[in-house]
Amino acid sequence: MVWNPLPRVARVFAEQPWVMRGGVVVLPAERLLRRLSGGRWGVLDLAGLPSIEVTVVGRKSGQPRTTSLLCVPDGDGFYLVGSNWGKPEHPAWSANLRAARTASARFDGSSAFPVRVTEITGVDRKSVWDQVVEFWPGYEMEFQRSGGREFRIFRLDRIT
Repeated sequence: MVWNPLPRVARVFAEQPWVMRGGVVVLPAERLLRRLSGGRWGVLDLAGLPSIEVTVVGRKSGQPRTTSLLCVPDGDGFYLVGSNWGKPEHPAWSANLRAARTASARFDGSSAFPVRVTEITGVDRKSVWDQVVEFWPGYEMEFQRSGGREFRIFRLDRIT
């Protein structure tokens, strides 16, 4: 196994307030890298962090919407957090996932695969929140920046 310092460096940077305002730079760079690599890599991949590309039908438009997101791998599934860079409003992709039962995902350069979508609520939410914050401490800072908005958390599980 090759040692990669980039994930640790990325986590340190994510704890810096100025980085969380960086969505303005990171998102266009992400789109460009995804386009140039045929969807195989993005900014998070280059930083050594797990990213997932999720395609879900838009709840209003009925059109497929694709978003690249940081994910927290968990066994055969993935957690997604609707932090929206700490903005006070929920990200649009989270409303689309909330309205869907299934979606399509690409992870680690794989071909697209179907996933079942589950929103984490109730008694399970606290333990999952603790797990995702341990994985990505930047979520806690984004939570503070959002004014305390409860982030939507989703689990994606492969449909076999």
